[in-house]
Amino acid sequence: MITFNYQTAFVLKNESQTSDWIQKIIDSEGFQTGDINYVFCDDNYLNTMNVEFLNHNTYTDIISFDYSQGKELHGEIYISIQRVVENAKEFHTTFENELHRVIVHGILHFMGHKDKTTEEKKAMRIKENNSLKKLTH
Repeated sequence: MITFNYQTAFVLKNESQTSDWIQKIIDSEGFQTGDINYVFCDDNYLNTMNVEFLNHNTYTDIISFDYSQGKELHGEIYISIQRVVENAKEFHTTFENELHRVIVHGILHFMGHKDKTTEEKKAMRIKENNSLKKLTH
């Protein structure tokens, strides 16, 4: 089950469409959906988590906690709406496009895709772009 929670004034415009899209991505990779919880928050909320759980005192757009069991995906994905707004400006894209990229980024991590090396980052970007193409507006 995919759920959306809010620690900020932001509210996702179409939860059911977004949930269906995420499900489509999960199915296309041969995984099953367990409990996946998205939490939309602000920079301070996410920075506090970054310091407390990862010992990083930096702002970030996403933190994911993967509790998956084999091919069944479980976890929590925290997204800073402030970082998504800033990243959209920096990368010259729309807020919605950047938000969807970050939403799928967390799921791709749960499915084992990494982004530490240059090659992994390139492969992750390709996966993100392919996933974004599956989103119907």
